Amino acid sequence: MDPSVTLRRTAICDEGSHPDLIAARRVLDFAGEALEALAISLNRDFVRAVDTILGVKGRVIVSGMGKSGLIARKVAATFASTGTPAHFVHPAEASHGDLGALIPGDALLMMSWGGETAELSDLITYAKRFRIPLIAMAANPDSSLIQAADVKLLLPQSREACPMGLAPTTSTTLMLVLGDALAVSLMERRGFSADQYRELHPGGSLGRALIRVSDLMHVGEEIPLAAESDSMQHVLIVMAARRFGCVGITDKRGGLIGIVTDGDLSRHMSRDILDKSATDLMTRHPKIAAPDQLAAEALASMNDNKITRLFVLDPNDSTKRPIGILHIHDCLKAGIS
Repeated sequence: MDPSVTLRRTAICDEGSHPDLIAARRVLDFAGEALEALAISLNRDFVRAVDTILGVKGRVIVSGMGKSGLIARKVAATFASTGTPAHFVHPAEASHGDLGALIPGDALLMMSWGGETAELSDLITYAKRFRIPLIAMAANPDSSLIQAADVKLLLPQSREACPMGLAPTTSTTLMLVLGDALAVSLMERRGFSADQYRELHPGGSLGRALIRVSDLMHVGEEIPLAAESDSMQHVLIVMAARRFGCVGITDKRGGLIGIVTDGDLSRHMSRDILDKSATDLMTRHPKIAAPDQLAAEALASMNDNKITRLFVLDPNDSTKRPIGILHIHDCLKAGIS
């Protein structure tokens, strides 16, 4: 065997025995075992939880204490950003006035590993008093929280990964994943679309990635158009007035049949150019975009074809009338690159 191969294998073995890597792998192994157990244990109670949330007219109030509360905040945020109105309420603050955030028509999702956290009691009592559906996520089937719940999401018993078996690690991973599973199921049941997602994420790369051509295109009188029978003198006037560096050429029905660009003018420059018609200079079959196409896709098309603008056509319109025009600068101004 090549001595260098032996040395590399020895180095990998030595590195793998490092205490930090052993601890890290223990965390991942425990989490993997617990998640597999959670997947196996899922039953109709999960479906009932989804049905319960879909059945209320108000919001999902999510609550938990300590590390469970931090996970509950994230779950509430994921719900809210994926089409399920939700809000986190701290159980201790609930006892000092924030119970008013929970009203009939809402659903209450409470998260607690042991299910006996004292601060949860006022929220549980309030939910029962006003007949607010209570969904409980906990690992102890005999706990006060699970016993009081209308829908019980039992977490499998699992080992915490810290050396003392005390710090919430595996348990919070289970809560987070089960909360995400609820959010995704709700998205699919609601038919939550990419357009709806973009409306809730207008900022940052997520919002930019979902911008459509119709959001950026120029419409109406801004579209530079001329008829196939128009003279080049008229085409030049339109090109100068609209400032897109091009004019779309249309047939008698208004359908797009070609384009005259500033590049076409350079290639066909002659003394009699003004005496020619639009069809004499136009390039047939210009590149186009659809209004519901992602702007990022349209930008990629412009880059691939080394052009700076696309006429926008409705794919359902057999006449092929232009309904807009998109310039590469429109995409760049919107932060799409």
